[in-house]
Amino acid sequence: MTATTARRPGPRAWLTLIRCEAKMVARDTAGLVVPIGLPLLIMVMNASSAGRQEVGNGRSALDVHVLPLVFTIVIASIGIINMPSFLAYYRRSGILRRFAVTPASPAMVLGAQVVVSLGQAVVGIAVAYTVAVSALGARPPAHLGVALGVVGLGVAAMYGLGLLVAAVAPTPNSAVAIGLVGFFALGAVGGLFGGADALPEPVRQVGGLLPFGATVEALSAAWAGLPVDATNLAALVVTAVLGPVVAAALFRWQ
Repeated sequence: MTATTARRPGPRAWLTLIRCEAKMVARDTAGLVVPIGLPLLIMVMNASSAGRQEVGNGRSALDVHVLPLVFTIVIASIGIINMPSFLAYYRRSGILRRFAVTPASPAMVLGAQVVVSLGQAVVGIAVAYTVAVSALGARPPAHLGVALGVVGLGVAAMYGLGLLVAAVAPTPNSAVAIGLVGFFALGAVGGLFGGADALPEPVRQVGGLLPFGATVEALSAAWAGLPVDATNLAALVVTAVLGPVVAAALFRWQ
């Protein structure tokens, strides 16, 4: 009698799963529109005044302050609110448990959801930047490579927090609730309401140590052509590493 081993899913299985995840995300109208529509609305509302304020190096307040905030809102809303709600739904409905008894690991679902949500974040940032440049006269970052690196670190940090939300939220509704509270709490000390300059100095310092404020401040520096504060980068790296590690320890597949 010969033992047979189940074949591990190949690239075609991954593509099929990613395609199914993309369809699920596309059917979630609120989760699809809000991360793109809300940042655009904030940008347009601030464009008339910010676009006329020169802050140096040929960049306006729209470039240095508004666009970094808009990019961060896109990343944070998808990473902290949208993605965890899908993962919590899959656990609640038993999908992850069913995958556990197939050659496809439940981790494939998580991976596919991350890939799809990353695509959504890229679309949201691309739409915001295209509108800012073509309609509002925005200019590219003075340090483009640094800005791209900060965006990558911001995505990793926000998704690390999102995995942590998915790990502790027992239901999809609780995942959305926890994600919203986390989003607005981080945003409040990170410049979401009126900019970081309007915050008391101690609060601003705390905000720069948290992912939302760290991303905004680092992107602003890259856009203006200034050195990025190492504290901001360290905060993003620590969150990007610790978030998934803690989530893995707390995550339950059912």
